[in-house]
Amino acid sequence: MCGIIGVVAQVDQPVAPIIYDGLTVLQHRGQDAAGIVTCEGEHLYQRKANGLVRDVFQQRHMDILIGHMGVGHVRYPTAGTSSCAEAQPFYTNSPHGISLAHNGNLTNAEELRDQLYRKDLRHVNTNSDSEVLMNILAHELLERGKTYMDDELWFNIEDAFYAVSKVHERCRGGYAIISMITGYGILGFRDPWGIRPLILGRRDSPNGGDEWVLASESVALITLGCEIVRDIEPGEAVFITAGGELYEKQCSDKASYTPCIFEHVYFARPDSIIDGISVHRARLKMGRKLAARVPTEHPDSNIDVVIPVPDSGRIAAMELAKDLGVPFREGFVKNRYVGRTFIMPGQAIRKESVRKKLNPIPYEFEGKNILLVDDSIVRGNTSAKIVQMARDAGASKVFFASAAPPVIHPNVYGIDMPAKNEYIAHGRSQEEVSQEIGADWLMYQTLEDLIESCQGGACGVEEFDASCFNGVYVTGDIDEEYLAKLEDARNDSAKKKQMKNDEILEIHNEP
Repeated sequence: MCGIIGVVAQVDQPVAPIIYDGLTVLQHRGQDAAGIVTCEGEHLYQRKANGLVRDVFQQRHMDILIGHMGVGHVRYPTAGTSSCAEAQPFYTNSPHGISLAHNGNLTNAEELRDQLYRKDLRHVNTNSDSEVLMNILAHELLERGKTYMDDELWFNIEDAFYAVSKVHERCRGGYAIISMITGYGILGFRDPWGIRPLILGRRDSPNGGDEWVLASESVALITLGCEIVRDIEPGEAVFITAGGELYEKQCSDKASYTPCIFEHVYFARPDSIIDGISVHRARLKMGRKLAARVPTEHPDSNIDVVIPVPDSGRIAAMELAKDLGVPFREGFVKNRYVGRTFIMPGQAIRKESVRKKLNPIPYEFEGKNILLVDDSIVRGNTSAKIVQMARDAGASKVFFASAAPPVIHPNVYGIDMPAKNEYIAHGRSQEEVSQEIGADWLMYQTLEDLIESCQGGACGVEEFDASCFNGVYVTGDIDEEYLAKLEDARNDSAKKKQMKNDEILEIHNEP
C-alpha cells in the first residue's frame, strides 16, 4: 500500500510545495520512502530517498524541484524490501520521458517481466512491479507513436488512453497510477476493478485559473483546498495537460466496482471519502454491528468500560460503547513518533514497536472488566501484548472485539500481509484465538456485517474485494501455485533475508 499524488498547477506556480503538503497528509499510507519528480518545460527534477516526507525533503531539496507539474509518492514495501533503489516515482526516458507513481500490486508481474525482456526489448532494473507496469505503459505508448512518428508532433492524448487500454489488457492485479509525460501533462488511471483508490480534485490558482490534483485519498485534496470533483472510475483514465485542460475516457470494457474493503478497516484516514464512502461513517457502522451482538453472545460480561486500540480502532469503539450504554475511555497513550506497526517491514520490528508505541493508563484499567476494540487481528502478536498490558495495569477481565472478520487469506493487491501460516486465525477457532491472545472472550465482526457497514455512498458500491477474509480474488487469476510462491516470499525468514540484503546494498551504494 502506498500514497500517490499528482499536481498540475498554473505555469507560474511552483508545484513542489503543493506535492509536499499532500504527501505529508498521505504519510499513513507508507513510511518507508518518499519521492517527488517535477517538470519544467522539457526538464525533470527529482528527489527521493528512504524515510518520512519531513526527513527526505529539506529546503535545499525543495529549491531545486522547480516546475508547475509533478508527481509524488510515499512507499510501503509490499514485497518486503526497503531498498532505496525501489523508491518512487520511477522514470524511463523512452518515449517522451515518463515518471510514474504506483499504488497496488501486479499479480502477473513475473510473466510481464519476461515479456518485456524477450518481446518488448525493455530492461527492468529493480524487483518492483511498479517498474514493470511503467515499462508496459511506455512500450505501448511507443508502439502507438511509431505509426506517425515522422510527423512534427507525435503525441496526442488518445495515445495515452490507448496505452492505458493496453495496460488493462496485459496487467492483472490492483493498481492506481499517476504518471507524468514530460512536457505534456499528467495521466491518472485505475485498474478495471477499482481495487486501489484514486480521486480527482480542482482548486483555484492564487493567480487565477484551475489547478488539478490527483491523489490516493480525498483528505489530501481537502488539505490542499481542493473541491472534490469525483473518484476515478475503475478502468478509467484522465489526462491533464500541462496547460490545465482535463480529458477523460473509459479504457476498459470489463470494468466493475469492487474496491478493497481493507481501506475502510485500517488503511485510509477516517476523514477520507473513498469511492463515495465515508471511512468515518463505515467505521461507526462497524462498531454498531458489533454492539448489536454483544448482549446475545456475551450477556453476562458486565463490561465496565470500552477502550480502543489507537488509532484505527477508536471510531468503532466509540459507537460500540454508545450503543451498549457503557463508558468509553482512552486507556492507552500513543507515542506519535512511532510509525504504524502494521506497515513496518519485519515481525521483529513490529514486536519491538508495540510497547514503544502504546502505554496504558492504570487508572482506566484497575479492577475493571475491559472491552478492547481494534480494527483487526492479523498475526495476533500485537493483540496479545495489548491484552497483557491491560492485565498488568490491573484489569479484572479483558475482552476483545475486532471490527473486522478473521484474516485467513493473503492479500495480493498491495497489502503486505504475512504468510498464511503466520496468521493467528489460520487453522484456529475463535475460542482458540482468544486463548492465544489471552482474552477472556473474543468477538470478530462477521463478513456480512462488515460489507453492510461499507456499502452505498455516492458511487453506489455494493461489492468489495474482501479476499483476505474470504479468499475470493476478484481478478480471477489467483491459484494455489501463485499463493504458494507468495507465501515463500512473505514469510518472516524471507523478509529477514531481504532486509539484510537491502542493508548490504545500501552500504555498497554509500558515497
